[in-house]
Formats: sequence, structure tokens, C-alpha cells
Amino acid sequence: MTTGILLINLGTPAEPTPSAVRKYLKEFLSDPYVVEIPRALWWVILNFFILPKRSKESAKRYASVWTREGSPLRAHTVAQSKFVGGYLGERGHRDIIVDYAMRYGEPSIKSQLSVFKEKNIRELVLLPLYPQYARSSTATALGAATTAMKALDYHPDVHTVADFHDHPGYIEALANSVRDYQMRTASRPDKLVMSFHGVPQYTIDRGEPYQQHCLTTGKLLAEKLKLGEHQYQICFQSRFGRAEWIKPYTADVLTELGKQKTARVDMICPGFVGDCLETLEEIAIEGKQIFKDAGGGEYNYIPCLNERHDWLQALTDIALQSLDKK
Repeated sequence: MTTGILLINLGTPAEPTPSAVRKYLKEFLSDPYVVEIPRALWWVILNFFILPKRSKESAKRYASVWTREGSPLRAHTVAQSKFVGGYLGERGHRDIIVDYAMRYGEPSIKSQLSVFKEKNIRELVLLPLYPQYARSSTATALGAATTAMKALDYHPDVHTVADFHDHPGYIEALANSVRDYQMRTASRPDKLVMSFHGVPQYTIDRGEPYQQHCLTTGKLLAEKLKLGEHQYQICFQSRFGRAEWIKPYTADVLTELGKQKTARVDMICPGFVGDCLETLEEIAIEGKQIFKDAGGGEYNYIPCLNERHDWLQALTDIALQSLDKK
């Protein structure tokens, strides 16, 4: 039986232009898993207030991190899928096909599943690249895949990876990334700040495990690094809208550390396995400005796992372990 692994990431605009960003944001923000507001009301807010303004602003932000390979998120996701395929081959699984899809934008989940159907892949691993489970990330990705398979009349034996927030290989790779960075700088920070993407507080109140997954990841990483409670801080970024989101907010934490005249802060974003707009612009650039403006000293951003060998071996393990759970 032919096996396929589909890595699923969030998505990206095709270009860092207002029109391309508007198209991407419209698809993203129209997802009821992401914004849970009555559809008719939200359609008016989105199309007449948010998209006209935010498309231009976001295009400038995307342009600030765009590369010759295009979107950083796409470039890292493409590379990760190729490396996992290569590592599988090294382990003797040359018959497993690995590809990637984006929940929003291209290549779409439906288009990639159509290719898998044409290749007669009968056993399928759906692996969203989100370590911590959330309805607005993991659930919508898996839901879109289910909808697409139904529309395509495609019925493989499906294995899903809901999360890997405490996977030993993932935690070890995170710890190694911090050690490697601090070895290059030949010193340690006063505070290691772990910033995760935020979600509205009401999603946690109704039982979603996302916040607890983030706290567990942070605790396990701190234990690996042998950090005391005063040596690290977990916080949440990317707040959107007026609703209360899970706290503490990253911007508030950086402001307070700056006011305390903290000599050095190192930032890491464990919830992102590849660098993207939210890490390269929001944390590496905006976060530094917030910290410095508040009176802080040295500020360092530790890159995401990206194409680290140890991380990609761990991702290969995660995919293979899902196939063993039949």
C-alpha cells in the first residue's frame, strides 16, 4: 500500500503586495475556525473595515521579511518536506511520498490531496506543523483536509497528528537551538523569553488545551536547559481584535523587562517550526523596538527550528510514529 505524508502549514500571500495580501487575508479571516463572529456581521466588518486598511499595512510588513526564495514560511516548509523525504529514504522508507500544503493560499490542501489520489496513495498521514493543538490552527487544517477528501471522493486510510508539544525530539531540538545560539555568543541572557502565538481567552474557557500545551512545552524546554523559574518567561503574541486573549502578552512582558533595565533578553518562538512574518517581523524587529524603547539592553532573537538536522529527524520520527498507531 502506497503511503503519503502531507505536511500542512498556515499559508502565505503569493507576493508582498496589497492585492495578494488582501486575497490571502480574506481567505484566512473568513475561516469560522479563526474568527467566531456571526457570518453576516463579520462579512461587513472584514470587507469594509479590516481588509482595506490591513492589506496595505501587512504588505509592507511582508515586504520587510521577503527573500529571493519568496515567503520565508513557504521556503522553510518546502525545505522541511524535502528533508523529511530524504531522511525517510535513508531509513529505508523510499516508497513514502512526502509533500506539503497550505491551509490558506497555495498549494491548497485540496490540490495536494488530488495529487495524492492520482498517485493512488492509500495510506495518508496528515501532519499539521503546529506543535500545540488549537482549533484555529490544527483543527481547521484537519477539517479542511476532511472536507477536501469528501469532495474528491478520496478515501485513504488516514492517520492524523493532532500535536507534538511534548515530543522528546522536538523539545531536544528546541533546547539545542538555544544552546547553539548561546554558545556562539559565549554568554547567557538574564531572561529567556518564550513567545507563543496567542488565542482568545474564550477558547481556553471552553476547554481547548492550547494554553496548557504551550506551558508544558515551555516547562520541558526550561528543564532541558536547567533554567530556574526566574530565568525564563512564557508569553503570547499576535493579539487581534478587542477580545481578551490569553496572557501575559508578549509586548507587555518586553515592556516590563525593559523598564527593569534587563541587560540581556533572548527570544525564542517554540510554537513556530519555521520562521515567518510573526517571528521575523513581530518578534525580531518589533519586539526589539519595544524592549529597547522601554529601557532594555541587549536583545537577541533565536531563529526557529527551520532546517535543523535534529528537528527534521524528530519530525520524521513523529510521522513514522503516527503510522505505527493503527
